[in-house]
Amino acid sequence: MSAPDSASTAPRRGLWYFLTLAATTLLLVTPSSAADQRPPSHSGGTEWVGSWAAAVTPPDHRPEVRRFHDQTLRQVVHLSVGGDRFRLRLTNVHGTKPLRVGAVTVAPRRGDRGTPEIEPRAAVPVTFDGRPTATVPTGAEWVSDPVELDVADNSDLVVSVYLPDPTGQPSVHYEGRSTTFVAPGDATASPGRNYESIGTARYFLDGVDVRAKTAGSVVFFGDSITDGVKSTLDENRRYPDVVADRLLKRPEPRELGVLNAGLSANRLLTDAGLGGEPAIARFERDILSQTGVRTVVLLEGINDIHHSAGEVEPRELVGVYEQLVARAHEAGIRVVGATLTPFEGAPRYNAAGEADRRAVNEWIRESDVFDAVVDFDAVVRDPNHPERLAPRYDTGDHVHPNDAGLAAMARVVELSELY
Repeated sequence: MSAPDSASTAPRRGLWYFLTLAATTLLLVTPSSAADQRPPSHSGGTEWVGSWAAAVTPPDHRPEVRRFHDQTLRQVVHLSVGGDRFRLRLTNVHGTKPLRVGAVTVAPRRGDRGTPEIEPRAAVPVTFDGRPTATVPTGAEWVSDPVELDVADNSDLVVSVYLPDPTGQPSVHYEGRSTTFVAPGDATASPGRNYESIGTARYFLDGVDVRAKTAGSVVFFGDSITDGVKSTLDENRRYPDVVADRLLKRPEPRELGVLNAGLSANRLLTDAGLGGEPAIARFERDILSQTGVRTVVLLEGINDIHHSAGEVEPRELVGVYEQLVARAHEAGIRVVGATLTPFEGAPRYNAAGEADRRAVNEWIRESDVFDAVVDFDAVVRDPNHPERLAPRYDTGDHVHPNDAGLAAMARVVELSELY
């Protein structure tokens, strides 16, 4: 399920970097005594808000990692909220050399999901400081000029990025749950017939902001469960996707952008060579620097327990939770704590790990550190055997919920508590 990577310093950012941090009120099931620290509610308005995001990591030893030269990457992003204009966020935070971008286009998806097809006449060029090209410095992120194009709620946007020079080490998100394609040369306006699939990893793209009437955005921060690694490919069935669908049924000014900052193998504490920096190290980039964030839902820690076979002490995890909540509150962002889901039957499960999980969950439910709590454990566990996932929700690895389990997690979020 989960593990992290290290990196103790926040990535460098240029003066170009757009930041819209907001104050809060949002999520979930059980408000706590931290409620008296909440910022005033947001009245809505036409502002920039995060609509889609992906957490990135340096590449590890996995053989499927690609590097690119004189090729075009085509990636599909599924927007939560739409708006009358948008901007892309490119990333080279884990690169080892400047990333030269030769051309970028965006277009609505055409045809079935899981295909690279677009209508060439619908491909809109994207510029950076008025130019069609950009060079993203090593360790940096880069934001495009606003693209004046109406994009719908709950829609797919096809992003094509031409990379003329050798890219070197990419910034990558392994479990994109959406097929990625590549074509030779500059194929940014190609209808798609010359593209081939290269798996589900995402490269060099970590966000899309839109200008819309919303109440802000919510970040779902976690590991492979939030990443939805066993959800159906190209179907947008991760639990944050299902929450986004529910939110879109509310009146426009009450919508929320939904940003998935799940990172497969991530941990709270350590870098184990997989899963990117630990949560404490990536918190600024993946939460505090997102656009319009009001609330974060925090579901992390099961990897620390599982992969240590119960040797991590609950107090160590609690210390990280407290740090993350304090940093979020300083930025005016509300934090919803989520209980850790069962994992009996997983390779490193033992009684000590289960005792640690229960201790952490009791603290999450009872500590009053969080602004609210959502009890995912209670939703997906087997009522007759609470140490394990309910069979109807188990993908077979005894850690990751299936589509039905992820939908059950999404349903426990009380939308009336999000504001």
